[in-house]
Amino acid sequence: MQDIYNEYQNILASPLPDFRRGFMDSIDWNERLLFILGARGVGKTTLILQHIKEQFQLDPKALYVSMDDMAVAQYSIIEIAKMHSQKGGTHLYIDEIHKYENWSKELKNINDKIKDLHIVVSGSSALEVQRGKADLSRRAVIYDMPGLSFREYLNIETRHSLEKIKLTDLLTNHTSIAHDIANKLKPLQYFQDYLEHGFYPFYLEGLSSYHHKLNNVTNLIIESDMPLILNTDIHYAAKLRKLIYVLSTQVPFQPNATKLAGSMELNRATLNNYLHYLDSASILKLMWHEGKSYSLLSRPDKIYMDNPNLLYMINKSQVNKGTLRETFFVNQVSQVHPINLSKQGDFIIANKHIIEVGGSKKSYSQIADLDNSYIVVDETVIGIGSKIPLWLFGFLY
Repeated sequence: MQDIYNEYQNILASPLPDFRRGFMDSIDWNERLLFILGARGVGKTTLILQHIKEQFQLDPKALYVSMDDMAVAQYSIIEIAKMHSQKGGTHLYIDEIHKYENWSKELKNINDKIKDLHIVVSGSSALEVQRGKADLSRRAVIYDMPGLSFREYLNIETRHSLEKIKLTDLLTNHTSIAHDIANKLKPLQYFQDYLEHGFYPFYLEGLSSYHHKLNNVTNLIIESDMPLILNTDIHYAAKLRKLIYVLSTQVPFQPNATKLAGSMELNRATLNNYLHYLDSASILKLMWHEGKSYSLLSRPDKIYMDNPNLLYMINKSQVNKGTLRETFFVNQVSQVHPINLSKQGDFIIANKHIIEVGGSKKSYSQIADLDNSYIVVDETVIGIGSKIPLWLFGFLY
């Protein structure tokens, strides 16, 4: 075990980003078993290590291990937990849990048998965790960590401490809120940069290699995570890349399942399985009309890329403005509120607020007679009445 502790000390000695995400404060770290999920690259490891440094510093009561570490591979999770507890440890942080077989059963046993040990688990695959959650129901508390909001990006870039805005306040007081923010900075000066490279915190490591790193993250999901979790052949990776490319150039994509499956040389059931996994891995965002319920068997009504950065990674020279607006809007709103396609507008939030998204000259014609309806417009700093600037929805979290 000493090699695991040595590696942990080396990790703690490495510098971490100065920027601290508010998401950390939303987590109840006192829970005995909690999960922090999120797409690859959103900063789960950084957040956990920042928390450890804040709460424990060099106190040996805490131990961090990553399941893709060679030093860890010779031990089972149960062995690590028992040895850490016997040495007086009280907190165990386990990263990349989805890379460990039978993790859910072992975590259940640890939680049941080692009562004084708190366990924090992180994983990049929401689908795999959902599959293993049956063994941990009533035991685990789960948090989903998103990428950076536009608000967080602004705080990093400008050193401000802009606060989150509740949806109800945004809809009713957006003019005065936008005025207050615009008096501190110029939001549109930063908006395009955020759309291109601001969602994943690793943009701070350098912009020249950002989309290359994002491409590597996507390939890891396709070549490593999917074969492991879905029990598929790695040779399907080429087809998945083609699928993502096709969808990225046509989003929002209204899928014809039979036609799309045929072009991918996949049967419809396999295609649907892949689409749902890519959604859980935060590469795609599957959308349904209001009134329809999510199901692993149901065909989505539209498909978006998960966030605007992915559009620029795949085909920077051909990003459609309309698609870009809608992708940003769906991405930011969906982190905190249920959102569906609307039969009368573009979207409906929480089954109540009807939204039409467009450019600065977008008219009310489609939703003029509807209650709780709003126009969300791009290239506008301050709105008026029911016309709200698009960038402001980046302040919901």
